[in-house]
Amino acid sequence: MEMQWQRLLSTKRYGHAELTDEEIGRSHFHKDQDRIIFSSAFRRLGRKTQVHPMSLNDHIHTRLTHSIEVGSLGRSLGIRVGEQIREQLPDWATAYDIGMIVQSACLAHDIGNPPFGHAGEYAIRDWFKRQSDSVLLKSLSEAEKLDLMTFEGNAQGFRVVTRIENHLFDGGLRLSYPTLGALLKYPWSAEHSGDKGKFSAYQTELEILNKLGRELGLISLGENRWCRHPLTYLMEAADDICYAILDLEDAIELNILSFDEIKPILLQLCGDVSFEDDIFSTQASSRRKISALRGKAMEFMVGSAVQAYMDNQHLIMRGEYQGELLADGDADVRDGLQLAKSLAKEKVFPDTRKTELEVGAYTTLGVLLEAFCHAVHDNHRLQGEGLSYRSERIISLMGIHAPRPQIPLYKAYMRALDFISGMTDNYATYLARQIGGLS
Repeated sequence: MEMQWQRLLSTKRYGHAELTDEEIGRSHFHKDQDRIIFSSAFRRLGRKTQVHPMSLNDHIHTRLTHSIEVGSLGRSLGIRVGEQIREQLPDWATAYDIGMIVQSACLAHDIGNPPFGHAGEYAIRDWFKRQSDSVLLKSLSEAEKLDLMTFEGNAQGFRVVTRIENHLFDGGLRLSYPTLGALLKYPWSAEHSGDKGKFSAYQTELEILNKLGRELGLISLGENRWCRHPLTYLMEAADDICYAILDLEDAIELNILSFDEIKPILLQLCGDVSFEDDIFSTQASSRRKISALRGKAMEFMVGSAVQAYMDNQHLIMRGEYQGELLADGDADVRDGLQLAKSLAKEKVFPDTRKTELEVGAYTTLGVLLEAFCHAVHDNHRLQGEGLSYRSERIISLMGIHAPRPQIPLYKAYMRALDFISGMTDNYATYLARQIGGLS
């Protein structure tokens, strides 16, 4: 059984009437890109950590610049693959439609990440794990507890685009099914998340996940679990290329690594370890030297990923492919990526300032979760009557995210997480100081 492009490129839009095959000016998928770019959640990525929290260096990547760069690579990957599978596509679809779908998914791939990057994810998970036997979670089901204790930026992102942004609880950004499908990096619920805790749909979005799976013709792998949309692999490859090269670039900007330390890795990612450029022997800045290698490395890695996709296309279309395109492509790319990851693990991630700020993120998010989750719990328990002045004011801070006392407690906690995870690093730090009386 294979997935079919006619269904994988459905012209349906979530939360909206079905579209016609032809639209004037902008394609269905171009509209997806515009809706993502003009959303406030996307804009806030400009003040959210990519790797290095609260950096004072303006050249360091934020979640926003990272997402834009991933989108650019994703478009190239999509167009290249689209050109090679043109005969398989519906008559109305082009390689540029494929490129636009992948680019849109790439732009939204980090839209649900909380403040302080992955440290923020761990801080939220650990806080809820510490509450596992407390009165706060006592009445929740095991599946609901698991969602909170395995808080995931991917699942939060799926919730943001389908529930929160623009049309609150009425379709969200109302994106097309193919873009939503390509965005689902882990199209299953938390119970299938495995040791790494990776999943893309909370209990609140399972209905949407399963509807997408059926409409797109994804292959079911069990209850609340589907195979990936074929274009998800291209989104993942674009993200991995950016991580490999640009994390090293940031480390040089912060004087954690030198150009000479990363030059051999970049040359390997170029597929040409003997490549030389006159600029390498000049007094030019490390930033300028890297730019001489960056484009060459990215082009080679894109070509490798496209070839790996085509080599594994039948497995991908049957929902059986379990690999990663960059790991299954050119040997230089595979080995260069491994060297880049090892260097980052040894020298970048243990950086003292990065560590200090990540530990601080635990305190910041702990203060916020303590305040908002207790206020939400009291509001639910008391059904809005006799609420303390403090809890009343804390809930008022949530604005449109404030839950009504009557909704189930789990959903009320999810509304609190919508508010907290949507904060920028700066606002989370500011609000925690205010609430903690430390300003």
